[in-house]
Amino acid sequence: MRFVRFSLNGDEGLAVEDNGALRGLLVSDSDFPGTLDALLAAGGAGLQAAGEALRHGKLISQEAIRHLPPISRASKILCVGLNYRDHSAESGYAQPKYPTVFARFASSLIGHRDEIVRPVASDTLDFEGELVAVIGEGGSKISEQDGLRHVVGYSIFNDGSIREYQHATPQWTIGKNFDSTGAFGPVFVTADELPPGCAGLTLETRLNGQVVQRANIDDMVFGVASLVSILSQTMTLEPGDVIVTGTPAGVGAGRKPPLYMKHGDICEVEIERIGLLVNSIRDEVAAGRAAA
Repeated sequence: MRFVRFSLNGDEGLAVEDNGALRGLLVSDSDFPGTLDALLAAGGAGLQAAGEALRHGKLISQEAIRHLPPISRASKILCVGLNYRDHSAESGYAQPKYPTVFARFASSLIGHRDEIVRPVASDTLDFEGELVAVIGEGGSKISEQDGLRHVVGYSIFNDGSIREYQHATPQWTIGKNFDSTGAFGPVFVTADELPPGCAGLTLETRLNGQVVQRANIDDMVFGVASLVSILSQTMTLEPGDVIVTGTPAGVGAGRKPPLYMKHGDICEVEIERIGLLVNSIRDEVAAGRAAA
């Protein structure tokens, strides 16, 4: 099942996508089945029933809505760096023997077709197309064999990175959390619609129509099941937690000359059988300056 979280005239809603068409309900509707966050917090058992209720809802115009990040209240957004060998090589790092983990915060998230903001503070805004895994059943000390049982679904992420801030310290979090740099969506696809761990699927990032990243999900060093297991050894994973699984080679910082995103660019991240995440780039307006 494919869920889309959206806003229509200021009212939040949830829809299911079927052959490109959306049917759904608004929070203000009496028969609204609950937000995606609430459904996942309840253990995900109600997703199927909620989907059926939404299928009987209103036809939702794609052009009339604003897409919202699928998950808005994750207790943890855990991002994995250097999880493709070719990306480690282009970045000048040895391949880690243990996942390189940093945090994203919800305040940095935007949805499909929202604008990624290049901050006044830097011109090193880089793209990173990534697969997202969402936890449905929480747990601690999960075995790798059981890891995928705890994943309820998948989505797409563009981990917009401010490189000079990322590398100003040994820890990357500050460069990964500028406002409006974490694009997330457009859909949340339940795991039963996809191969286990999204094995064999192709990820592709395009900047202004040119392919800049292309990889198979199988190229990840630590697959989805492995990441769930490793992360759960130190922290209890909870329903709705988000794991952003890493990016392949081709990022702007690894190119000569570097290729950073700038005002007016269009960045697309597509993952086979999941969908297409599209965002334009806008320069932040400096304090005291009026927008053009």
